[in-house]
Amino acid sequence: QVQLVESGGGLVQPGGSLRLSCAASGSIFSIYFMGWFRQAPGKQRELVAGITSDGNTNYADSVKGRFAISRGNAKNTVYLQMNSLIPEDTAVYYCNARILTTTSPGGSPYWGQGTQVTVSS
Repeated sequence: QVQLVESGGGLVQPGGSLRLSCAASGSIFSIYFMGWFRQAPGKQRELVAGITSDGNTNYADSVKGRFAISRGNAKNTVYLQMNSLIPEDTAVYYCNARILTTTSPGGSPYWGQGTQVTVSS
């Protein structure tokens, strides 16, 4: 069984910072990709930031220069440092990973449970 557990959401004032964490556990061969998606009420889910196993990163235009994604040393964790937060960042943030396992040697997507981020004064 593979599980993604995320944490770090909360209420923050505009201009503030939060750091989201996501940890993958279970029978994992490797993780090709880890990233963060978000979904605000009435809006489509969007990719916020992603990082591949070789360290390549990509960001949504709306968060470039403000957010930074990184992998933990064990490579089964991913973090999203969110700085200069604005109300438009308010959403449920979901961790996502493409993970190789014995039952899915080619890799399958996994999702965390979501964590609420609210930016408001």
